[in-house]
Amino acid sequence: MTETVLPACDAQPTDRREAKRRPFRKARRARERVRLLGQTVDLVRPEEVLHHVETWVAARRKVVIANHNLNSLALLGRNPELARFYDRADLVEVDSTPLIQFARLLGLQGRGFHRCTYLDWRDHFWSVADRKGWRVLYLGGERSVVERARESLSAAYPGTDIRVRDGYFDATRGSVDNAAILAEARAFDPHILFVGMGMPRQELWILDHLDALPDCAIFSVGAAFDYEAGAQKAAPRWMGRMGVEWLFRLANDPRRLARRYLIEPWSLSRLVVADVMTAIRTRRTAVTEPGQR
Repeated sequence: MTETVLPACDAQPTDRREAKRRPFRKARRARERVRLLGQTVDLVRPEEVLHHVETWVAARRKVVIANHNLNSLALLGRNPELARFYDRADLVEVDSTPLIQFARLLGLQGRGFHRCTYLDWRDHFWSVADRKGWRVLYLGGERSVVERARESLSAAYPGTDIRVRDGYFDATRGSVDNAAILAEARAFDPHILFVGMGMPRQELWILDHLDALPDCAIFSVGAAFDYEAGAQKAAPRWMGRMGVEWLFRLANDPRRLARRYLIEPWSLSRLVVADVMTAIRTRRTAVTEPGQR
């Protein structure tokens, strides 16, 4: 059975279901869950993410879909509690072409199509949500921005029921704001919960309130609705596939992103060396063992 290819968001067909189709795996394989820079990630295509989400939503399972990039890996060094969030995640997308390339260098199964984030599967997602009548709750961002995104998406996908709540609230565990948000979420009973409050706030909020949230698929998605509202401009998807999307974002917001893209990655040097040494030892063992038998 095949599934629709995700078109690049800067070159969408009128109907994504008219795009060419390609096969993808519907069952997860052990070798697609790998260790990179000390963390577990899943080498999955955008189509596979949506297949798993459809299955989980149909079963009304509570699941967490996270993502790793160089920024999140650097944040782990300064926020050890983040590790518990990633340990709890049911699926961890790789939102970084350099990480995919590094996986391939280590001899893992990484390929370019394994780069996976909201911008890579958003058109597919909203098409499915529209067709299945999903309820979608978005938490995060500025009130006017997320409301504008809700209006735009509701007009394009009228079969969905979309609610939004801005991210300007007291996120402290046990706060009055949190109690109100959790009550609203339970009353709405979403199929999908997008939490877009930036790293690491969104991940820690999900972790702190996971037990109190309704059974749904929970995504940490950053500024997803900023893109939907036009408040931020998304890079052409070919830049993501080539691993240069960071240049586009850096050029558009150098003050905020210079440290993230130019300085933070160096903090991962020790982990890079450790992975390379492990890969070398593994290959040497694979070569020598047959001769020892």
